[in-house]
Parts: sequence; C-alpha cells; structure tokens
Amino acid sequence: MYRPLFEQDHEDFRALARSFLEKEFAPHADEWTAAGLVPKEAYRRAGEQGLLGTAVPTEYGGGGVDDFRFPYVLMEEAAKLGAPLGGIPVHLFVTTPYYLRLCTPEQAARWLPGIASGETMTSIAMSEPGTGSDLAGIRTTAVRDGDHYVLNGAKTFITGGINAGLVIVAARTSTDPDNRRAGLTLIVVEDGTPGFTRGRKLEKLGVRATDTAELFFDDVRVPVANRLGEEGRAFEYLTSNLGVERLQIAVNAVVQARAAIDRTIDYVRQREVFGGSLSRFQNTKFMLAESETEFEAAQVLLDRAVEELLAGRLEAADAAKVKLFCTEAQGRIVDRCVQLHGGYGYMLEYEITRLYADARVTRIYGGSSEVMKLIIAKSLAL
Repeated sequence: MYRPLFEQDHEDFRALARSFLEKEFAPHADEWTAAGLVPKEAYRRAGEQGLLGTAVPTEYGGGGVDDFRFPYVLMEEAAKLGAPLGGIPVHLFVTTPYYLRLCTPEQAARWLPGIASGETMTSIAMSEPGTGSDLAGIRTTAVRDGDHYVLNGAKTFITGGINAGLVIVAARTSTDPDNRRAGLTLIVVEDGTPGFTRGRKLEKLGVRATDTAELFFDDVRVPVANRLGEEGRAFEYLTSNLGVERLQIAVNAVVQARAAIDRTIDYVRQREVFGGSLSRFQNTKFMLAESETEFEAAQVLLDRAVEELLAGRLEAADAAKVKLFCTEAQGRIVDRCVQLHGGYGYMLEYEITRLYADARVTRIYGGSSEVMKLIIAKSLAL
C-alpha cells in the first residue's frame, strides 16, 4: 500500500539505518538478549552515524530536524532485521524531547552533544514501587538546600536505567493536599552522583535486550542548575509528552506485527505437513489474510496520527486510540502467528517466540489499554 508519510530524506535515512543495523546490531541480537542490554559502545557507534541526534540542533552535533518520522524509520528497519535497539526508542522519542524543550542554554551546551553522539544515553524515572502509572502519587522527594536539591526515594521499571548517563527524575518538591498533581519537579541526575545507585537489572518476560532497572536515591545532592523547566510543573511537562510516547509504543507494535507476519509467511511456505506446504491450507491463508488486514488498518491509523502530530493537531484522545488499536492488533496478530508455527512457535530458538513475549508489554506500559479506553471515553463526554 502506498504510504505518503515519508519523503526522500526519510528514505535516504532508511538506507543508512538499514546498512548500519545490518552490520552492527542484527548480528548481536542473541548475545545482547542473553546479556539483557545493549552495550554502551553500540550506542556510540549509532551516534557516530547520526542515528541518535536527528532532532538535536546542529550547533550541538545533531541533525537539526525535529521530525518523528526519522526514529519511526529506524524502528521499522530494526524490526525487519530483528535487531534489538535497547534503550534507543526511549532516548529518541521520550527523553530527548524534554531536553530540547526545557533545557536552558547552559544545560543544552552541557548535555545535548553527548545525547546526539550516543556518548550519553538517557532515561526517565517516573514509576515507583507503590505508584505505577499514578504520577500524582509520586513519593520521591527533592528538598531545596541552598543551591542544591536533596533527593530521596526509589524508582522502578526504568527503561535504560543501567546504561543511562543522565536520568530525568520526577520528584516532589512541595505538597498540596488539595491538588496531588501540584508540586512535582523534573531533576536531572548524572551518572556517578554520590548517593545515586542502581539496583537490580530486572529480568523481564520480553524485550530482554533492553535494560530495565531499579534506581535508588539516598540524600543525593543535585545542583538546582540540573532542574529541567520550572519547579512544580513536572506533571504538566510529563503529560504534554504522553501523546508522543504513546505513538512511539504504537510504532513499536506495528513494526513488530509486520515482522511477525513476514516471519510466519516464510515459515508456512517452507513447513511441510501432510505431504505439502503449510501455506496451501485454507486456514493458514485465512489467518494470515486476517492478520495482514489488521496490520494495514493499524499502519494507516498510525501514519495518519503521525501526520497530525507533525501538523501540531494530535489530541490526547487520538493518541490513546492509536495506542489502543495498534497494541491490541499486535497481540492478536502475533498470537495467530505463533499458532501457525505449531509447537515450534513455543521454542525459544524461533524468533516468533521472542516477538510473542515482546508484544505483551505494549498493552501495559505508557498507559494500559484500560487507561486508553478511559481517555477515549472522556473525550466522548462519558
């Protein structure tokens, strides 16, 4: 199907990304999955190729084009190759926008060159052991002490938390009993800061090549100069970027669904059962036809939402619709593909098994499917 979303610059970037990933990332998929992370040196190599700083201004070593479509292309090519990206999607879609929007000139000069080069990977610490998706329930505190904040608390499920050189921490700087959303502030904690420690690298069902960590802050003294934006406005900042974060999750869902279909088509063509190819059975044809149709619907919905984002018209409810539909479609598609693999679909040596495990979390993080339904229902005045 013709896709008007991408232009020649994106296709040129696609060729660059595919060539790099094919040589530098895809051959290490099994190794990095077993290790539970992508090594820092791989991120540096990606940065050298210009893959991590497309949105960063040129004066800081980036491409100077803040365009969602470039990282979208990168994720498409990685999925085609089965190349794990580790913390790159969060670095590109989730954290870099905060630095681009909120950094002071001094902060930009300090942090953006490393962000663009891959020398400094980033993560964001919102979730806590007792709060989950409830941002208003954050208990990590940051108490002002002269020119520093003293940070105390714990965070969990932090994507990229092991490798991150910079961590944006959402912390409570004041309390308002009448407004739980007030009093939250974004503070950047740098690797090596005394009192900042990383706990376990969490073992997950899927997405195993992406490091996910517990982070602890014990009387961590962070300069006020490391605050992102204004004090007390973190809830506003965090929610304003949720649309982009949810589109990123939808991108992941769609490109992984495409990979599952392609791998399964190859499998059923080669698999011999009852004296012939598995692909000749009507049930196989119907299941793959249904999956292809769902994929096309999800991709068109996603591409349209990206167009709305680029035009500055994407609404929160629209992003919720896209995430809900694309992730639920991914789950159905990958499940069918596992079924068509039969017993081999349950063996870890087959990529479809990884795709199946990876798919489950997309309906949870970034706001669960149930939360998406509530947002959509609210837009209907229900």
